[in-house]
Amino acid sequence: MVAIPGPSILPDAVRTALARPMPDIYDGALVDLAFGVLGRLPAIARTSGNAFVVASNGHGAWQMAISNTIARGDKVLALESGRFAVFWGAAAGLAGAEVEILPGDFHSPVDPDALEARLRADSGKSIKAILVSHVDTSSSVHNDIPALRAAIDAADHPALLMVDCIASLGCDRYEMDDWGVDLTVGASQKGMMCPPGLGFVWAGERAVAAMDPDRPRSSYLDWEKRLDPQMFYEIFSGTPPVAHLHALEAALDLIDDEGGLEAVWARHRVHADAVRAAVEAWHATDGLSLNIASPRHRSNAVTTVQTGEIDAVELRRRCAEQTGLTLGIGMVTMPDRTFRIGHMGWHNPPMILGVLATIEAALHSMGAPMASSGVAAATAVIGEALDEGAKPDQTGSEGNR
Repeated sequence: MVAIPGPSILPDAVRTALARPMPDIYDGALVDLAFGVLGRLPAIARTSGNAFVVASNGHGAWQMAISNTIARGDKVLALESGRFAVFWGAAAGLAGAEVEILPGDFHSPVDPDALEARLRADSGKSIKAILVSHVDTSSSVHNDIPALRAAIDAADHPALLMVDCIASLGCDRYEMDDWGVDLTVGASQKGMMCPPGLGFVWAGERAVAAMDPDRPRSSYLDWEKRLDPQMFYEIFSGTPPVAHLHALEAALDLIDDEGGLEAVWARHRVHADAVRAAVEAWHATDGLSLNIASPRHRSNAVTTVQTGEIDAVELRRRCAEQTGLTLGIGMVTMPDRTFRIGHMGWHNPPMILGVLATIEAALHSMGAPMASSGVAAATAVIGEALDEGAKPDQTGSEGNR
């Protein structure tokens, strides 16, 4: 079993959809499927803006966002709170943008006051776009996007707010329009429960207005025809990713069947609380601890764990080679002293508790310091949710074995 922060486990309905035979790509059901899926995507980001699909991983979505909104020489501010907003900034730099990093660390969210101060210092309003991760999978931080929007508004700055939701989409609450986000990027392989291969971009009015038809752009990534596609292949700038579209339709159906995004977010919150309770119960001197200090800034999609004097590489090896559980590698400042638990997409209490019990068994085998049973703490969290009438298992009875 994999418990990494993406690619996530595929539900049986998605795997079945992937196995459908190749259809006629010019007429019939596939055309209806393509336009139907495109029409359902704005609701996933909670926006009335345009949705675009690119056959790529999340980096392709970054490139689409950059290609259509940022010109060579434009100034971009990337907000550091882990690795991925900085990586997105590097991609903009390769495209010719002038990139500045607002420094942060691997244990805290972006500081809205620091953002406001930097924007107030930009008296010439030269910063064109601000890049930030809603959730950074390296640190597992959950950034407060409304607070960052408020900081931008307080500084009276016109920069586009562009948010990477590749990790958080379908896991943590995200309200693109209500939070004043201009552009959102996502991908298929995490909370959306599909294989890697689809990138998503949602563009609001200000982001679309930033597209200059006279500026050189990538023909494949260009929004111009995709804004109002008359033929289905204009949605994808060529041959559609047929199997992935079937998979995405199945995943969207699963979200609807569960009760919609509110129910999906609630399930993720319960399971993330269970994981966090386990780590806090295990916590001991020289032992495990949560990477993000502030409880309100911890993601419901992934948890980064610091291991103190415990060898994280050996812990992951024992889990993988002796039990069949794959944990996420450490990506913070000391990778041999961190690991990550992905709890995104398709999961239920048996899966979450099984992951935690396996980690606890591996810790026992290593003689690692533990204050108390993390499994007991996690069981109490899930049990309380059941007692309150919540439904932390809303994925159905099907397994992924």
